Amino acid sequence: MITTAKVIRTTLIYILLLSLILPLMVLVIWSFTNDWPWPKLFPQSFTLEGWKYFINPVNGAWDALQSSFLIGIGVTLLALLVSIPAAKALGLYDFPGKRLINILVLAPIIIPPLAVTMGIHINFMKYGLTDNVIGVMIVHLIPCIPYSIRILTNVFEAMGDKLELQAKVLGANSWQTFIYVTLPLIYPGIFSAGIMVFIISFSQYLLTFLIGGGQVVTFPMVLFPLVKSGDRMLAAVYSWVFIIAALIFTLVMERIFKQDQNKNQAFYM
Repeated sequence: MITTAKVIRTTLIYILLLSLILPLMVLVIWSFTNDWPWPKLFPQSFTLEGWKYFINPVNGAWDALQSSFLIGIGVTLLALLVSIPAAKALGLYDFPGKRLINILVLAPIIIPPLAVTMGIHINFMKYGLTDNVIGVMIVHLIPCIPYSIRILTNVFEAMGDKLELQAKVLGANSWQTFIYVTLPLIYPGIFSAGIMVFIISFSQYLLTFLIGGGQVVTFPMVLFPLVKSGDRMLAAVYSWVFIIAALIFTLVMERIFKQDQNKNQAFYM
């Protein structure tokens, strides 16, 4: 028997799916045409010129995409290295000033990134961290670390420390406890935090432009001018590449984590 609540729920699901899929379908159509006048329902002509322009190595799109991937992966690793111990401390231990630190961790999200970056730009110049990849990776940590710490803190709070204590009682040292007990348990949190950090870093434009000084060219720095120029075909092509690149990274990360989880399960069995 179909109830009113079920009909409403199904209708809301279809509306949500339509609101997500329809803009992507319009983006697909725009990537193959540059002539779609109002009020025509479909474009008058289709072309592959936009995709040919992207594939052409002279335009530097591939180099920018590669730079974005390398920077995003580097930022993800650095953010996780900082976030895991910080999140463990915030999630499992009580100490003076814990609430204040929780607030300060979220400060880079609350304060506009432009204000933060302009304040540290002078210091970056003093230490030779401008106009290079290292400086860009460091500045990307500012908006990324709050998200990764927040996600992993919730994971540690839900996990607790009982299994770690049990491992230490059975004779495991701190390193063995982390590798064989803590790390497998927080895999879902690491995966979620890693994906979040990568996407945030991968999509950074303003921070990269300020610290990179135009010498470090990432994919958003190529995409945003196209969107601003009004060339809808090229903007749609580059937008789809942006979406696909983030999706590929997510699928690869998911596959890697699933393989590691399967290895750990086989080890414990």
